[in-house]
Amino acid sequence: MDVVFLGANNAGFEIYEWLCARDGVRVHALLTRPDQLSLVRELAPDLVVACGFEHVVPPEILAVPDEGCLNVHPGLLPETRGYNPNVWSIVENRPAGVTIHYMTEAVDEGDIVARRTVETSFADTGRSLYERLEAACVDLFSDTWPAIEAGEVDASAQDDGEAAWHTKAEFSELCELDPEAEYTVRELLDRLRALTFPPFDNAYVDVDGERYYLELSITPESETDDPEGAGLLDAY
Repeated sequence: MDVVFLGANNAGFEIYEWLCARDGVRVHALLTRPDQLSLVRELAPDLVVACGFEHVVPPEILAVPDEGCLNVHPGLLPETRGYNPNVWSIVENRPAGVTIHYMTEAVDEGDIVARRTVETSFADTGRSLYERLEAACVDLFSDTWPAIEAGEVDASAQDDGEAAWHTKAEFSELCELDPEAEYTVRELLDRLRALTFPPFDNAYVDVDGERYYLELSITPESETDDPEGAGLLDAY
């Protein structure tokens, strides 16, 4: 099978290398920029695979491969369409997971080939959940590839009634905390842990002309040296 790969993140590179090592698969190119997409037309592959490609692929390119264009999305579709699904899974208490789907003109709305749920806990931050989602993307793709290669994929349409969509602009708005706003403790903690992704400065608040960046550190009691939670109280 002749393949062109679109990708730029860690999971994308890992899937790309995995595909390159497969017998019977010829990966002709790794494209990371939209100005390279004309190569898909020139190479005319059987299949396009994308993971971590943040640019919209135009319909004339999507129409080239006979086997279609597959995207590996680090969110459970249709519940987490769009930008940074790891963040919105935490903020909106939505299920986390990964999905392989056919690419269409409508971003993240194509038929689902496979998907897998990733468990979450209150100890998760945006970074820790993202890292598990990346690993799940690689595992799901490698597990699903034999059916893709054999042409035995049984894709199903997404239920738009369950869909949620978020943009990069919404993520930017989420990062700004209003010092005068009222939040429940849970709402604020969920927002902070979702935006905790070192080394990036995401969450911030402006107070008295100074901007302060915030991160949340979470340690389950079971992972501390003080499992009874007594702490300094024992010293008094």
